[in-house]
Amino acid sequence: MAELISREGNKVSFRVAVPAAEVNRAYDQVWAGLSRDVRVPGFRPGKAPRKVLESRVGKGYVENEVRDRLLQTHYPQAARELKLSLVDANIEPGALTTGQPFSFTVQGETYPEVTLGDWKGAQLTATAPSITDEVLDRTLSDLQERNATFQSVERPIEATDRVTIEELGEEEGGSYPVYLDVAEEHVRNALLGKSVGDEVEITVPAHSHGDHEHPEHTVRVRVQDVQTKQLQELDDAFAASLNFDSLERLRTDLRGELERRATQEGEAARREEFISHLVDHMQVEIPRALIDRRQEAMLEEIRDDLGRQGVKWSEYESFMQEQNKLEEFMADLAKNAETRVKRDLALEKLAEDLNVQVSDAEFSSTMNALAQANNLTAQQLQTQLGANGVNSYYISMLREKGLQQALASLTGEAEQAAEGESAADGSAEASDAEVSSTGAQTASSEGGTAQHDSAATQGEQTTAEQGEAVSPDAEAATQDNQQAE
Repeated sequence: MAELISREGNKVSFRVAVPAAEVNRAYDQVWAGLSRDVRVPGFRPGKAPRKVLESRVGKGYVENEVRDRLLQTHYPQAARELKLSLVDANIEPGALTTGQPFSFTVQGETYPEVTLGDWKGAQLTATAPSITDEVLDRTLSDLQERNATFQSVERPIEATDRVTIEELGEEEGGSYPVYLDVAEEHVRNALLGKSVGDEVEITVPAHSHGDHEHPEHTVRVRVQDVQTKQLQELDDAFAASLNFDSLERLRTDLRGELERRATQEGEAARREEFISHLVDHMQVEIPRALIDRRQEAMLEEIRDDLGRQGVKWSEYESFMQEQNKLEEFMADLAKNAETRVKRDLALEKLAEDLNVQVSDAEFSSTMNALAQANNLTAQQLQTQLGANGVNSYYISMLREKGLQQALASLTGEAEQAAEGESAADGSAEASDAEVSSTGAQTASSEGGTAQHDSAATQGEQTTAEQGEAVSPDAEAATQDNQQAE
């Protein structure tokens, strides 16, 4: 039987009384297990007296096993009886004696009550970028740059050349190309005007690289080759080299791709604007335990990422400590954890207010698609995610579906709501549950976080954008102008 002692805000205290009969039953179950598992010389399995078993395992061990069994059974029962959704609890058990009632006291924090502001009156101002002729021409120029060729010349180095240099000195670094138009200023200034065969000293400023600090130093190089950039004319022949029938067809397809991406950018901006509106106008008192668990999940993910790069967390932590950056890093992590919890709480409350439902068919379809994308069967995926991970993914779909429905009602785009019904990507705000191709992963601290805090310590989702570029070259055209190799 559970008795509420006090409740103040999110903090709650209650007492649970367990009848003597339940205590005796728990003792019997523990003794039965010990009799089955503990081998005692001179006795057949299951026949050793309790006193003999107790002498081998200790009275304290038996009491701990009984106490744990009683708490595991009666703590969740009491929470359900009192209609409490707890995210953190401190249990203080009372004395335990055979044939006597057992009681324990719980002090904890409940899942927070969330009140959303008037989101239906939100004025969203984010729009998709305009794809003007100027934008299209600039993208074509970038594409032209990316498909440039280089021809060796016998003259001093100019600002747009590609220069092959060879490192000199005791530890020669081999040869590599430098693109002058994107090179760092100290490199560009040192090489401009030089010719093949010239030896050049390049002063490299002090800088950080990875977890190492490099002081200012000088590098000696020899110029091996100078090549001038040659751009193709923007004509039908150029388009044909990219597998397009004509320049006009290339322009048409490229504009379509740019407009598709602009639409995606606009939708993403509206999502972020709306979520920020929800968070800014909601009322909630967040239990510290939710934020702490999210922070620990994020930190664990950072440890995993570093591990995949061959870096130990202890080494990275020591480096930040040496740079006096560890305190700032942890403060930023805590702030980000709180922000993510707030976003989850707001979106979960939104889905609840909209009475959003995810059907079994929708969920199965999404899980099957995710499994297929990771070369897994649906059963293998669920095994990797675990029960908490699967549940977190379900919660992430509720959040995403609620968000799409709310956005559709604000923008008047009914088809957006229809897309929400499918929830085919199952992504929640761009961070929910990911399954890596190397093994088990996920359902994040993002994914079922708040309402199901047992899932709050799992990994994080990133949802990849869908859709293909016009062509590899056309896609590259929307990226940076050039990269130095």
